[in-house]
Amino acid sequence: MTDSVIIKFGMHTNTTMASVRNHSAESTSISNVLCQDYFIFPGETALGDGFRAFLYFLGLAYCFIGLSAITARFFRSMEAVVKHSRTVVEIDPLTNSEVVRQEKVWNYTIADITLLACGTSFPQISLATIDAIRNLGNLYAGGLGPGTLVGSAAFDLFPIHAVCVVVPKAGELKKISDLGVWLVELFWSFWAYIWLYIILEVWTPNIVTLWEALLTVLQFGLLLMHAYAQDKRWPYLSLPIARTERPEDWVPEEVASCKHDNSVSDEHSDDILEVADGERKAIVDIFSIHSREGPVYQNVPGMDLAEAPDEPLNGKIDVKQSHVLLIWKQQFVDAFTVDSIEGRKLNNICLRLAIIFWQTLLAPWRILFAFVPPHQIAHGWIAFICSLIFISGIAYIVTELTDLITCVTGINAYVIAFTVLASGTSWPDLVASKIATERQTTADSAIANITCSNSANIYVGIGIPWLIDTAYNYIAYKEPLRINNAEGLSFSLLVFFATSVGCIVVLVFRRITLGAELGGPRLWAWVTCVYFMLLWMIFVVLSSLKVSGII
Repeated sequence: MTDSVIIKFGMHTNTTMASVRNHSAESTSISNVLCQDYFIFPGETALGDGFRAFLYFLGLAYCFIGLSAITARFFRSMEAVVKHSRTVVEIDPLTNSEVVRQEKVWNYTIADITLLACGTSFPQISLATIDAIRNLGNLYAGGLGPGTLVGSAAFDLFPIHAVCVVVPKAGELKKISDLGVWLVELFWSFWAYIWLYIILEVWTPNIVTLWEALLTVLQFGLLLMHAYAQDKRWPYLSLPIARTERPEDWVPEEVASCKHDNSVSDEHSDDILEVADGERKAIVDIFSIHSREGPVYQNVPGMDLAEAPDEPLNGKIDVKQSHVLLIWKQQFVDAFTVDSIEGRKLNNICLRLAIIFWQTLLAPWRILFAFVPPHQIAHGWIAFICSLIFISGIAYIVTELTDLITCVTGINAYVIAFTVLASGTSWPDLVASKIATERQTTADSAIANITCSNSANIYVGIGIPWLIDTAYNYIAYKEPLRINNAEGLSFSLLVFFATSVGCIVVLVFRRITLGAELGGPRLWAWVTCVYFMLLWMIFVVLSSLKVSGII
């Protein structure tokens, strides 16, 4: 069998394909004539490679729509986890009386790094882990995972910053309130990519040892400890930088009454709630609303019914008579219900048709994700874990489709990973930072999600898959793990490092001149946005040309 012939049965790759893929990954093209891979049935091979590539790209895009759809449930569950508080009883030393207070279980900074950053990076992390498991027994590591994670880091740093900088209203400024924590997170983010370069080119070139993989994973724990020490201002371990006006809660409370069109389904990741408080109005995305005075509920999807008052809700469910199964049942009812657009005052027939088409595309995902338990159970943990399981399932399909696209088109897998996979799997990151920019009075969570996601991409997303592969190779063969196209990956790291310095310099310049990293005068916000997008294009083009062997 030649290197250009790849044989695969269904969605299971045999040993021959694994050997060919590992030992000829440096090749820039795969014959698109003899490719016999298929996704569902063998008859796909008779459709023609061009048409098959088109179908597989459509399938990839539909998987990314699924990731967008599960994002709504994922964020509601994450919010339920973060807002969980416990009762603390203390003795007042002056009066000797008991003082009862509510204390948040999750620390603000730790929630940003673990739940927000790791959670939104889970598509990339699970994709890389699945790719590693599929390569067990091979001496060469798969390139799909590392390529996606490095490409995702670039997408996080440039396009997501570009979006967040223009999200605030014209003239509105949102700055990082805790510069100390951000600098710690930024340091570990930069060090992650320097560390990866050291592994690939300096310490053990083109080889990953068991100890290198283990040290990579352990450094995520060091990031958590260092960030927590900075947040608590521990002596000798923290920078002497004061914190300014950071909100007490990770998800800020709003004194607001909620108005919502009941016909709008909560499955859309772009659902918009109109929140009115006297003369003020705000646009809120996905996150539920709280009120210090006591929330006012009007059948707003995603509201924590367990915290609602005892009176009957204005919607469909009475808290006194409700049971979690009724809430779960309502999820399926909503999933099978087509949203009405009559109340949206849409006179444009094209826009109406576009909405109907979009709802039709979302329908299968909405029905599937209705199986995710309500976030009212166990403070949202069950829904949080189930959401991650669904994300892992989608990531598995994405890896299979990517293999097929590489097979029928001959496009280098790294190129697909840097571009399509990185952008699609980073969608939850973009949504998270956009929401944090809108919902929070500061830029801490929005920017922390970017820097911490990049750290998680290396320490967890690359570290765990490499640890799995190196441990298996060490036990089974006493051999280290070799890296395909390490030179191309190292070059991408250098390009990313150089362009990321350009990004950080602009953020610092905006802080010095405008007083904030995000927002500001509309013209300068858009100029910054365009600049960040240009940096991303430079990274994508140069990295793709290098791994393809053109430069």
